[in-house]
Amino acid sequence: MANGNTVTLIGNLTREPEMRFTPSGAGQAILGLAVSRRYQDKSGEWKEESGFYNIVCWRDLAENVQSLSKGTRVIVTGSLQWRQWQTEAGEKKTVIEVLADEVGPSLRWARAEVQRNERKGPGGGYDGGSGGGGASRPTGGPAAGAGAPTGGGYDDFGEEPF
Repeated sequence: MANGNTVTLIGNLTREPEMRFTPSGAGQAILGLAVSRRYQDKSGEWKEESGFYNIVCWRDLAENVQSLSKGTRVIVTGSLQWRQWQTEAGEKKTVIEVLADEVGPSLRWARAEVQRNERKGPGGGYDGGSGGGGASRPTGGPAAGAGAPTGGGYDDFGEEPF
């Protein structure tokens, strides 16, 4: 990422991926991710803390994460995205989420069977793993770093969040 705003999270999916499509047909999936941390406090007692994150996936990545299910342990790499919008009632809302570049199952305690997608036509997205296509960001979408609001709408497609 050009802006240096990179985050990697490892956790469990809290719900089934939710797929949506923009009016132009771009696929978007929202994942819920729980990240837990277990540690010993000063007294030696074990403590556990959990954080919950919304993960946003676009286009081919959005369609591919549909193969994951609630409870699956995944590794997510992406950037933090800060969005602000105003409801119809005039209330200002703000959310911080992760705009995913990569999502994959964790193989620490599980196995996975990888199925490559077929190549699409010229300029058509996913390239079967050579690393060139299948961008997870919408073209002209919210590529700005954290702290850069996208205005009153959800993204460049003028949609509000889920």
